[in-house]
Amino acid sequence: MKNLFYIITGAVFGFTLVNSQVASWYRIQEMFLFDNFHMYGVIGTAIVSASIFLFFLKRYHPYTIDKKAFIFKKKDLNKGTVIGGVLFGLGWSITGACPGPIFSLIGNTAFIYLIVLASALLGVFVYGKTVAKSF
Repeated sequence: MKNLFYIITGAVFGFTLVNSQVASWYRIQEMFLFDNFHMYGVIGTAIVSASIFLFFLKRYHPYTIDKKAFIFKKKDLNKGTVIGGVLFGLGWSITGACPGPIFSLIGNTAFIYLIVLASALLGVFVYGKTVAKSF
């Protein structure tokens, strides 16, 4: 039953990404070239919505879907975070997709993004074998 929840949530998320044009390579390129406000509006709305949601999560201490306590851990800014953010931004601008829309694009028959998916998985694998071992 829990897996069905995740499948439905993922499908709704993908549908939303495609129909709001957030997964559009053209919209992403417009954003990085400062040609259009569309993506900045979507990202800004997401930040405001997430901030409100997190405020209530911290205030009322809810539980996860598995009935475990929801715990917030403070994370420090370090060199690895900055380097990772730069690499993420470069990959996003070059490919026109961040991790969320990759699956939406593949599901929308943009099969060239299978290469982007493979590259993202390779990056996670390399990270796990190198950097993650040091923690």
